[in-house]
Amino acid sequence: MADNPSISRAAAVRQRSLGWGLRVWVALVAFMLVAPTLVVIPMSFGAGSTFEFPPKDWSWHWYAEFFTSKQWLAALANSVQVGVLAAALATVLGVAAALALDRMRRGRGIVRQLLMAPMILPGIVVAVAIYGVFLRWQLNGTMLGFVLAHAVLGLPFVLTSVQTSLAGYDPIMEKAAASLGAPRWTTVRKVVLPIIAPGVLSGFVFAFATSFDEVVVALFLQTPAIKTLPVKMYESIVLEIDPTIAAASSLIVVFTTILLFVPAVLRRKEQS
Repeated sequence: MADNPSISRAAAVRQRSLGWGLRVWVALVAFMLVAPTLVVIPMSFGAGSTFEFPPKDWSWHWYAEFFTSKQWLAALANSVQVGVLAAALATVLGVAAALALDRMRRGRGIVRQLLMAPMILPGIVVAVAIYGVFLRWQLNGTMLGFVLAHAVLGLPFVLTSVQTSLAGYDPIMEKAAASLGAPRWTTVRKVVLPIIAPGVLSGFVFAFATSFDEVVVALFLQTPAIKTLPVKMYESIVLEIDPTIAAASSLIVVFTTILLFVPAVLRRKEQS
């Protein structure tokens, strides 16, 4: 029985209207996400002594204030140091966990949910739990404490990214390498890691970005000696009105945006 032309035409019109509706919603959501940036970045170039939008006069004054302030630069250095170390630790643990989960037959779902808990639970709950444990271990206010806490927060991103790369991995390749006499570590280093390398790098980038932007846990762990950049920004809003935060926010937005384009580029190369 041939299809009714009127029904096919109506279905096509309905599908086209749904497509346009979806595009409109996507555009609205994108605008809501980008709108704060369109306000913050122009304010960072204001020449006034307080926040102005739009600025009456334009200047690089607050960027110069940021890069000449010892407190802001120390906070930036702490964030970069913690971010790199935490991302490296999260990447090592995340890759090991992903490979282990890939080989598990029982309890895989429960273990994965436990490892993903820092991403699922509210940030304040994770922060209070980490603060309570680290207070007993005397890790509050230490660089090691920051690195361990942020590594826990970045682990789920590495795990998800590496497991996505492992989805297209064929375990027979390991058996083939073993049949040719390759030791276990050689197989992992020369067969497994090159295949999942884009996922590993993407996980590292996401873990670093998570650590670099994190503020809730950092507020519980910070001391006058060790403060990350988000904590310094929070204090500049709560304790004083310092327009330097607009320059700091703009730098973080630009840096994080560029950083998050890396996984997209890697996925495109991996698919091609």
